[in-house]
Amino acid sequence: MVEPTPAASSELVKPLPPADFDVARAELGKQLFHDTRLSGDATLSCASCHSLDHGGAEPRVTSIGINGQIGPINSPTVLNARHNFVQFWDGRAADLLEQAAGPVLNPVEMGGDWSVIVPRLQQDADYPAAFAALYPDGITQANTLDAIVEYEKSLVTPSRFDDYLNGDATALSPVEIEGYQTFKSVGCTTCHQGINVGGTQYQRMGVYHDYFADRGNLTDADLGRFNVTGEEQHRHVFKVPTLRNIALTAPYLHDGSQDSLASTVQLMGKYQLDRELTDAQVTSIVAFLHALTGELPASARPAQAMDAGGDNPPAAP
Repeated sequence: MVEPTPAASSELVKPLPPADFDVARAELGKQLFHDTRLSGDATLSCASCHSLDHGGAEPRVTSIGINGQIGPINSPTVLNARHNFVQFWDGRAADLLEQAAGPVLNPVEMGGDWSVIVPRLQQDADYPAAFAALYPDGITQANTLDAIVEYEKSLVTPSRFDDYLNGDATALSPVEIEGYQTFKSVGCTTCHQGINVGGTQYQRMGVYHDYFADRGNLTDADLGRFNVTGEEQHRHVFKVPTLRNIALTAPYLHDGSQDSLASTVQLMGKYQLDRELTDAQVTSIVAFLHALTGELPASARPAQAMDAGGDNPPAAP
């Protein structure tokens, strides 16, 4: 029997609030987010690893940076990232501003240099006037990052699940509602809760079983938050990821080791919940997870591909 629509206030999972952001700065930030001139060799943009066509993430195990360098970790989605309590898998950025600044200068990611980037942008036909209209000091590093952050704040994707939480009993199918009940009853909401169905806490990867011993081939990225704090208690601890738009963002986990939602759910049941989930439970939960796919605002996409940018990342090798 399908349960009635729950009251949002009684749920560990909460509906998305309306997105609040400065429209003009977000519009400028949209152009910058898709502009490859922010990278050292002008080949990569923020959208190269956070493609709007792939749920704000990318369709590869780990990121490919400047000069074809292979990154150490799977790129998390930028959609709804404003609702994460920290940014990056290891939580090294406290907010979107710190997050936006990191990849631009990272030599393995975009490999940029602000002393080069700012003059590039100043030579653009449209940027000087656009910046001047919004920032008294025009094109600067701080203003560029501020505009990108404002754009990222606009990347909020309400879904049918939010309608359900807000009281619309018809927003989800009976199968999806049953999946949500299964999701809760097996314990997924222990970690995946709040506005982002995740992104509210740190958790060890492998609570009940040693995931890394079973997987093998340990890397520095597997150390998680330990890389930030150096504290033993943080070894293999990661920010719990959002599950919003998860059906669009394969491959899964920080190591990109899982190709499907079904295998990921099964794996998380074992290592995080100490449960051998049945095929029926996995199928049910996966049905629910598809209901978390939201709608990206039409204004979030660039009007057309720009010579200096574009939404699609370079092809994986």
